Formats: sequence, C-alpha cells, structure tokens
Amino acid sequence: MPEFNEKAMHEFNQGLIKEFRANGGKAISGPFVNAPLLLLTTTGAKSGKPFTTPLVYTRDGARIVIIASKGGFPTHPAWYHNLKAHPTTTIEIGTQKFQAKATITKDPERQRLFDAQAKLMPAFNEYQKATTRQIPVIVLEPM
Repeated sequence: MPEFNEKAMHEFNQGLIKEFRANGGKAISGPFVNAPLLLLTTTGAKSGKPFTTPLVYTRDGARIVIIASKGGFPTHPAWYHNLKAHPTTTIEIGTQKFQAKATITKDPERQRLFDAQAKLMPAFNEYQKATTRQIPVIVLEPM
C-alpha cells in the first residue's frame, strides 16, 4: 500500500471544503460529485483547535453515520481521535450547520451500520480488506 500523504490529503480536503461551501453543500467536481457529503468540524484532541474534514455519510433514521476508514490505512484518522476526546462536533450538510454528539459504536451495531454504508459505497469493503484494524463507525446525533 502506498504511504499516506498527509500534505496531499490536506490540500485535497481544503479544496473540497471550499467547493462544498461555495455550492450549497455539494461537490461539483472530482470523486465526490453526487456523493452524500458533510463537513465535520472537530476539536483537536491535543491542540484544542478546530479541524474541518469532508466525509461521506449515510443515515440510520435521524442519526448520521460516518466511518473512520482513512482509505484502509493502518491508523485511525485524526478526526476520530478528536471525536474520542471531544464528542461534541459541528456538522454541515447542504446549507445546514448544527451541533451533534458523536458516539463510537460497538458490535453488533457497528457491523450493521458498516455493512449498510458499504452496500451503498463498496469502497468501504476494500478499505476494510486493506487493513488489519477494525474500522470504527461513528453515529452523530443532532443536538
């Protein structure tokens, strides 16, 4: 597996965040056109600074489901560690912006939610095959 390029990912995400906010919560170019996309703003676990990350999501009733896949790399994404330390987060979906509480799910719920998202977005199955870690599934509940 290629080495995870933090700088390239950061630059890609910054462009996607700008595009999302400029187009009413939609990506108009690149791999996320027509994908259900949200912006997750977490509080840094160590720094206390805000960090915004674009992520695909699904819904489970009124709950929003995100997966900490990091593309199948061996470590969890920084935003996951931030949510563990500070579970209150800000979400942007479309033109809506609201606070949510994050809960890290446990099996069997984790597996059910992972399978539901992977059915819609098969790349998540590939990410799980690429790593030995169990990929976390997080539920966001609007506050």
